[in-house]
Amino acid sequence: MTMLRTIVVCAAVAVAWPVPAADGPKPLRVLLVAGGCCHDYATQTRLLKQGIEARITAVVEVAYSPDTSTKATFEIYGKPDWADGYDVVIHDECSADVTDRAYVERILAAHRRGTPAVNIHCAMHSYRWGDFRQPVEAGADNAGWFEMIGLQSSGHGPQQPIEISFADRSHPIAKPLADWKTTNEELYNNLLLLPGAKPIATGRQMVPPKAKKGEPVDPAAKPTEANAVVAWTNEYGPNKTRIFSTTLGHNNDTVADERYLALVTRGLLWAAGRLDADGNPAAPAPEAK
Repeated sequence: MTMLRTIVVCAAVAVAWPVPAADGPKPLRVLLVAGGCCHDYATQTRLLKQGIEARITAVVEVAYSPDTSTKATFEIYGKPDWADGYDVVIHDECSADVTDRAYVERILAAHRRGTPAVNIHCAMHSYRWGDFRQPVEAGADNAGWFEMIGLQSSGHGPQQPIEISFADRSHPIAKPLADWKTTNEELYNNLLLLPGAKPIATGRQMVPPKAKKGEPVDPAAKPTEANAVVAWTNEYGPNKTRIFSTTLGHNNDTVADERYLALVTRGLLWAAGRLDADGNPAAPAPEAK
């Protein structure tokens, strides 16, 4: 399989923070890895990069694969030190049928060593094998990716609006954010919430009735309600690496939504240790001399 890596870098635009002085904090260096099945990643990488850089002092580099299959891989993951130099990595892959254990282990090892991560939408359904439709057991061969994420999902509902409610208003990520309703989106199920994971927001979706095979939809049938955690935090590995994840982000309309971009950006800041207890962007801690 041919692998392609495209790196895009442009100057950061500061909104949440003032432009740093020459001797001030350096911009947050973010790696966004995106590509694979089922999504308009070419557009969504642009929306995420521009949205993040417009909100915080950051430089987002994009590692993009045009492979639209479920077996998309990324050249950047080929080296053990692939995450060196980045403050946080955003996983926006859709690689459900990539089952190379050594490849996935290289990704996870960087996060166990302490590189924070943000996982978006189909990243929850990537790098899975075995009976992933059943709850995994801690330390099992097929548990590694789910243990990093902190939540195991095995599927999603139809394309319907989702009502977003913040479950933990005290969390620094959620403090300034308001509940909202998306346009058509996919609500990912929650098969298992792993130890260390803490819900930040939940989603409620009304699912239209389905017709039985060969029959019309029963006019008396009513929609059913589905609920799931849609944003959460996790502490991963021996270093308790900060991980933020959201299952939202299937359609471009959602990714372009100011409320979605605010959620992702604040999750990114939290993961990188750049939110204070009151939810305000904070400068990095000084390096030890």
